[in-house]
Amino acid sequence: MTTLTHRGRRAEAGRNLDKKADSKEDVAVDRDPNDDCDDSKDIRLTLMEEVLLLGLKDKEGYTSFWNDCISSGLRGGILIELALRGRIRLEPLSIRKKRLLERKVLLKSDVPTGDVLLDETLRHIKATESAETVQTWIELLTGETWNPFKLQYQLRNVRERIAKALVEKGILTTEKQNFLLFDMTTHPVSNATEKQRLVKKLQESMLERWVNDPHRMDRRTLALLVLAHSSDVLENVFTSLADDKYDVAMNRTKDLLDMDPEVEAAKARGAEMIWAVLAAFNKS
Repeated sequence: MTTLTHRGRRAEAGRNLDKKADSKEDVAVDRDPNDDCDDSKDIRLTLMEEVLLLGLKDKEGYTSFWNDCISSGLRGGILIELALRGRIRLEPLSIRKKRLLERKVLLKSDVPTGDVLLDETLRHIKATESAETVQTWIELLTGETWNPFKLQYQLRNVRERIAKALVEKGILTTEKQNFLLFDMTTHPVSNATEKQRLVKKLQESMLERWVNDPHRMDRRTLALLVLAHSSDVLENVFTSLADDKYDVAMNRTKDLLDMDPEVEAAKARGAEMIWAVLAAFNKS
């Protein structure tokens, strides 16, 4: 889908870029011991909301017209969010199915999350006659399928629905803009503090708080780095850094994302879905 490259820092921002262990795993997933303790003081955002917020132009209120990756990235975020909330998981390792991209997504719990997009996806996963892989689910949720009988699984108006959720949380506002031949609803950033906090958190994870081990990282931070890269909005995170820090952050992120998802997923069950999504985008 997209590659992590060193781009011009001052370029246009939008263009730049088993069951025995289930109960224990659910506790670990729902409450990550590595989560930042300060996060509880801030507005709680889903991974999809964070990705969209990183991709939005602050004043204009829309993502770059050149970005054709963010739609799939948001769907990948939905799968990771559901996994972190203990609703879905990958099928257990077996002799025949060892690779991440061969393992199916299984329903663990159909208890609603309270988020419209997450719950809609949860219903789709529950309704399928046969389980699908992570890569297939990203394609189905995006609508990239030639099977007319599976178009029912497509999530529609995802960006707009996520933007409206951010409006309700007081982070974005809604405006109408005229683009010559048509009017478009835009969502400029109204709470810059929240976006700055998010950017700072990711910058620090690659600089002052760098641990050089993905399994010591907060899982949501790791997931967001993977999704920001897959959605081609990662450049927006580091563009405000000084040149030397920018190079360090980009190199460390590249090293992180170049790790073998198969190897890393085998080390920590709670992060399997994150690595599976990365593997799916690496193959695309």
